[in-house]
Amino acid sequence: MENQNKSLAVVAVSGGLDSAVATAIAAEKHELALMHISYGNKTQKRELEAFHAIADFYNLDKRFVADIDHLRKIGNSSLTDRNIPVEDYDPNIQGIPPTYVPFRNANILSIAVSWGEAIGAGLIYVGMMEEDSAGYPDCTEDFINAFNNMIKVGTRPETNIELIAPLIHMTKGEVIKNGLELGAPLELTWSCYRNEEKACGKCESCVLRLRGYKELGIEDPIKYVEMEGKVS
Repeated sequence: MENQNKSLAVVAVSGGLDSAVATAIAAEKHELALMHISYGNKTQKRELEAFHAIADFYNLDKRFVADIDHLRKIGNSSLTDRNIPVEDYDPNIQGIPPTYVPFRNANILSIAVSWGEAIGAGLIYVGMMEEDSAGYPDCTEDFINAFNNMIKVGTRPETNIELIAPLIHMTKGEVIKNGLELGAPLELTWSCYRNEEKACGKCESCVLRLRGYKELGIEDPIKYVEMEGKVS
């Protein structure tokens, strides 16, 4: 194992807009090691493509890709279960929406901690946002704080890894604004839950993304099936 190096940061990169901005923030201060986890989601091929495009943009050799298809087998989410359709965004939905993947982020972050400990990283950056979480319990500040405590308990005594979520209290517009200011390659990202060629513009992730761009008065650089009437 390499010597512990606080300047090395693992970034969990889905290929989406938020994790790309988290990468740009981490790049300001740290050497980067990018990680991507495919979990059996319907757009995993397109997200993996976006991940590699982002890693190429930063000219990074330190990248790690893993597949945790057990989340698809577990199911109970419209993102992974082929028998459950991804519905149009509904702002009035009550409770946790069907796009929630049971305990997904704990699975992903456990792998990030394992890799981070093995390569001597001192930080793990994630693009989690409470506003964008749709009430997901594993996208909150409380979850992040609890996971940081678990890292302390469950790693070597000499390991000192901290989980950082720089976007946690931002709006989508603020995330995009930060990304543009930092030169993040937002045009390379993919957010759609349904499609892998042109974004649908109707799923929850597309609508929130488009709303953020609308908030700033600028156009989203990725292609959508139809742009008209997508954001209210």
